[in-house]
Amino acid sequence: MNIYVGNLSWNTGDDELLSAFEGFGEVSSAKVIMDRETGRSRGFGFVEMPDDSAAKAAIDGMNNKDLDGRTLRVNEARPRDDKPRGPRRF
Repeated sequence: MNIYVGNLSWNTGDDELLSAFEGFGEVSSAKVIMDRETGRSRGFGFVEMPDDSAAKAAIDGMNNKDLDGRTLRVNEARPRDDKPRGPRRF
């Protein structure tokens, strides 16, 4: 299951995100999304867990919890739509 983690501190990196979730079970990947232009965190990330029951426990256990001074928003990630972003070009 892919998990969305929002409201991350600018100081939270991939390793801290991984550490926060691995107490609930095996974590396949943990990635904080970075801004391409500035190289700074965009304040959200994704955690992938192969076991759905562990992932659901992680969502319940981490939602509204504090990490690096910020209250996390955690839920199951929605599938990404393939629509291009930004202004239309004709």
